[in-house]
Amino acid sequence: MMSEFFINNGGAIMAFLGAGLAAGLCCIGSAKGTGMTGEAATGLLSEDPSQFSKCLILQVIPGTQGLYGLVIAFFALLQMGVFAGADIGSMSLAAGMRIFVACIPMALGGLFSANYQGRVAASSINIVSKSPDDWSKGMILCITVEFYAILSLLISFLMLLNVSV
Repeated sequence: MMSEFFINNGGAIMAFLGAGLAAGLCCIGSAKGTGMTGEAATGLLSEDPSQFSKCLILQVIPGTQGLYGLVIAFFALLQMGVFAGADIGSMSLAAGMRIFVACIPMALGGLFSANYQGRVAASSINIVSKSPDDWSKGMILCITVEFYAILSLLISFLMLLNVSV
């Protein structure tokens, strides 16, 4: 019974799973990264509230991966024909697997890069506390990690462009 359901809908199940993982794992990484940075920032802000804007910018940076994951999930749904009213149930398992595999680089790249970027951003709060005028150095360190999230976004996007459903 269950195997028949998967045989008939396996393509759609795998494609939705890929899109969901791209959005979900990236958002988990971003939540962890922004939370970590926010925790570090509260210590500084309790001593020097005038540094709020610098801390906020550093905190927002690890949140971009969540947006990248959402973009890839949206593009995967677009490729599936969800927004055009296509008969998704007739999608082949092979087509669904292609969409699933195309979403994996963003899902994993976003999860891990957001977490590590959050660690760099949280550490960069120390720069703000000791030398507020040098806070841009912390930004540059964060952007170095961002580069790998952008590469994940790019490869998932290029893979999805070449999926035929």
